[in-house]
Amino acid sequence: MKRIANIAALTLWFSSAQAFAENSVEVMHFWTSGGEAAALGVIKDKVTLAGVDWQDAPVAGGGGDQAKTALQARIAAGNPPAAMLMLGQNIVDWANEGLLGDVNAVAEAEGWDNVLPQAVQGFNKINGAYVAAPTNVHRTDMIWASRAAFEKIGAEFPTTWDEFNALAPRFVEAGIVPVAHGGQAWQEAYMFEAVVLGVGGADFYRTALVDLNLEALRSETMQSVFAQMAEIRGMVDEDFSGRDWNLATAMVINGEAAMQIMGDWAKGEFTNAGQTAGEDFACTPVPKTGDGGFVYLVNSLSFFAQPDADAASAQATLASAIMDPEVQVAFNQAKGAIPARTDADFSALDACAQATAADFSASDTDGTAVPTFAGTHAAGASVVGAATDVITEFFNTDMTPEDAAEQLAEAVELAL
Repeated sequence: MKRIANIAALTLWFSSAQAFAENSVEVMHFWTSGGEAAALGVIKDKVTLAGVDWQDAPVAGGGGDQAKTALQARIAAGNPPAAMLMLGQNIVDWANEGLLGDVNAVAEAEGWDNVLPQAVQGFNKINGAYVAAPTNVHRTDMIWASRAAFEKIGAEFPTTWDEFNALAPRFVEAGIVPVAHGGQAWQEAYMFEAVVLGVGGADFYRTALVDLNLEALRSETMQSVFAQMAEIRGMVDEDFSGRDWNLATAMVINGEAAMQIMGDWAKGEFTNAGQTAGEDFACTPVPKTGDGGFVYLVNSLSFFAQPDADAASAQATLASAIMDPEVQVAFNQAKGAIPARTDADFSALDACAQATAADFSASDTDGTAVPTFAGTHAAGASVVGAATDVITEFFNTDMTPEDAAEQLAEAVELAL
């Protein structure tokens, strides 16, 4: 019944949208920070240059929860956008609902199969159809550090969790916040997955967060993950609650804070502020005590079925613009990530991005690249939501690591 209702709503949209859909694309997204907006502007310029009108539909909120709610309202009203920024399993879910169209003609003509890694194709090509186009690949298990802050206390960047933890009192003594953090549930979920990989390693990450093995979720290793989260909880300032992620990044940029654990979209903020990788800030993966690894997230714009040939043609122009090799490079210079295409000119990217690209290739080869859990690549939204509730409660209360691991397992089991 749900699919019938959705299709009926889409039919209503078709009839109402035909009058104004010609030669334009409405793009709904939650890229509203400075670096994100600059990146999206690269695609917009390419689309506009091709003679297609760009209708921007931003929804504030870095984690995308508000955008998901807005999209559901648009679908219910029979008025979906031409394209929507989506992550992971959300793309699969909308495709299975029968609401996404495809851009197979563009993909086949431009040879997307030959230039996209299988990990990227898996979240864009659903049931043999390209229902989305990837803009980039992010790494989420990253530390962003202020060189000025580290120079002030004469410290090296940490390579172990013991070193990381030992830095905190030294930064506090110097009047610097050890870890910049925005107290929002989605930010704590991304921090959590980075710590899972760092403490447990790729095999444990896959067992716990991809396979959703209940024994692993309540294990001593998971308790150690939460114990490290508790250490980090003691390193943030008292005003962290509700802070947007880019404002936390700004604390590192201006030297108020020493580090931030965040996906490499944070680099776009440093770049937008005129800072240079390796000179003004450092980008390093979180410390690893297991078998290394790389947590990847694929950003994509998904395409809703269009009411007529003109609207579909404009949408195809958008798809082609997203996948243009030069656009992929310029987009990611602003966004902070790496191109989704394997044949892009990576030499044009900064040192951080080049290191990320090399690590992604190596981890993909040795089997230690793992999909983001917080970004709904490893599991569906219901599981991620249930787990995130536990994670954020732990980070904002005095819950013990033992209780947190047990509650995490129980929440995931109920959500399955």
